[in-house]
Amino acid sequence: MIYRHRRFVVQKTALSILTIILIASCAAPAASPSEDAALLPSPQPVSVSSDIQPTLTPFQPLSAASPDPYLSLATLQPLPTYTPYPTKYVSGDGLPTPVDAIPSVDTTISIVNNPLTGLPVADPSLLLRRPLAIKIGNSPDYVRPQSGLTLADVVYEYYIEWGDTRFIAVFYSNDSPMVGPVRSGRFMDEHVARMYHAFLMFKGADPRELNYLHSTDLSDFLIIVGIGSCPPYFIGPYKRDSYNNVFFNTTKWAACTIKKGLDNSPQTISGGFFSTDLPESQLQATRIYSFYSVYSYNYWEYDPSTNNYFRYQESQDMDKGKVEAYAPLTDAQTELPVTAANVVTLFVPHIFANPYNAEDEVYNIDLIDFGKAIVFRDGLAIPAYWNRTEMDQPILLTNLDGTPIYMRPGRTFYQVMGTTSTYTQDGTNWRFKFQTP
Repeated sequence: MIYRHRRFVVQKTALSILTIILIASCAAPAASPSEDAALLPSPQPVSVSSDIQPTLTPFQPLSAASPDPYLSLATLQPLPTYTPYPTKYVSGDGLPTPVDAIPSVDTTISIVNNPLTGLPVADPSLLLRRPLAIKIGNSPDYVRPQSGLTLADVVYEYYIEWGDTRFIAVFYSNDSPMVGPVRSGRFMDEHVARMYHAFLMFKGADPRELNYLHSTDLSDFLIIVGIGSCPPYFIGPYKRDSYNNVFFNTTKWAACTIKKGLDNSPQTISGGFFSTDLPESQLQATRIYSFYSVYSYNYWEYDPSTNNYFRYQESQDMDKGKVEAYAPLTDAQTELPVTAANVVTLFVPHIFANPYNAEDEVYNIDLIDFGKAIVFRDGLAIPAYWNRTEMDQPILLTNLDGTPIYMRPGRTFYQVMGTTSTYTQDGTNWRFKFQTP
């Protein structure tokens, strides 16, 4: 199997099936950001003052009398069991109930809100199906602008290897005739597929990851690029290598599931908490920088006129003395800028199952149990915890006292960072720097 990367091509021999045992974690506990956060290079053309104020440390005990036990825990996590379990950091008393979308088989019954966005759905019949989680490339640079990101309800961006990141976008309330370019799968995708009861669309995978996914109960929902019109993958209109020129047509997928006898039945997905009311926070956030590597970095800029964050992607690598530079990220399908009502930075353990996986950066990103987060909405920053209270429901975001955080209705974009990652704050600019274990 050939692993293609924008800087080199590596020939790998066929790998035998590996039993993935999470026996070791090299993700050390995240230190207080005020202690070891490093200032990133100043963006161009926007300059950042070198007189950086000490980083706020929002993850503080609520009081000396009742210290937060999270701060004393190591980030080593047990072998995932994938069974529903309550997390002790979610207060059980007085919590409102998330909105559940339980679609009726009668398509004449209107389903008012999308549980993933809190917004009314133009075509309620679209919720009478299983969501689609589609892998979308973010490198090489010429794959931009991608297609479909502005039609997804939820998007996760995470580090894959050798400085690059990739998207996994969840489509539920919208269809798109062109989504992609579709790229390969990773261990992380299992979490997203489970949380949203989704079909997982991807373009193959490393044998270690592919064999593992096939060994799970998700096997019937893995939709891999192949030859033919069902599943509806197709070669895009671009003059580029075929590996980065494969797209998926979600409008043809329902008919394909009938043809193949796949389970595309309505799903019960626990929605989040949504409100247009402003949350209480003294922390402001105009720009949110995510620096994954000199080859992949971005920022989100808040626009108060639309209550949305607009995405800017690196426009050049920062190797060989080149400076930090950005360009707006747009959607080739809709010709709209990529925006999000909510941007959430998640701090998640990145684990290697063995030294061999560490050698070529095959990560297990353990989005299980709980961890730290920062929620950005309406120009505000909210220190938070993420909680995976059930394996088959989306994560719950709470304040530090365990009460739920209400998101702004609209698309949520998750920036997945390692627990060893750091951040700094300069006024209303937040800069996150991804750190590998």
